[in-house]
Amino acid sequence: MNKHEKNIACCFTGHRKIPQRKTEQIQERLRNEIVAAIQNGYTFFYAGGAIGFDTMAAQAVLELKAQYPYIKLILVLPCVNQTDGWEQSDIDEYERIRVLADEIIYTSEENKKGCMHKRNRYLVDHSSLCICYMTRKSGGTAYTVEYATSNGLKIINISK
Repeated sequence: MNKHEKNIACCFTGHRKIPQRKTEQIQERLRNEIVAAIQNGYTFFYAGGAIGFDTMAAQAVLELKAQYPYIKLILVLPCVNQTDGWEQSDIDEYERIRVLADEIIYTSEENKKGCMHKRNRYLVDHSSLCICYMTRKSGGTAYTVEYATSNGLKIINISK
């Protein structure tokens, strides 16, 4: 990937559990931030494919493709069997998003120690903007936001 593409690429990171009472508010804020990114020239959107915020972000990008057909959803998945143990409704939505994505990248073959961190680093390494939903300073989202900050990405935390 050339530097020009990184400058117009945005990644997402966020918690798997989203408070039900805040879902609509988060979706609206997320959509508004993606539109603002598009208006600022961003066309590549990297999502990690997890339950929760990642799914919400991918859904928003796919929805916005109707209005902005040139934007691209790139799924960066930690492994082929990521959905093992998921509820069927979550698997169904994951598969729907996979079919509609413009590109799918697997950062590891199987679900093993470190594959989520590898996926998260890939998201950051290929982006210049990170839209996140982070409400606590520990866990995978906090790690990814810290890594993004240390790599000079602009961070937009929609939980604030």
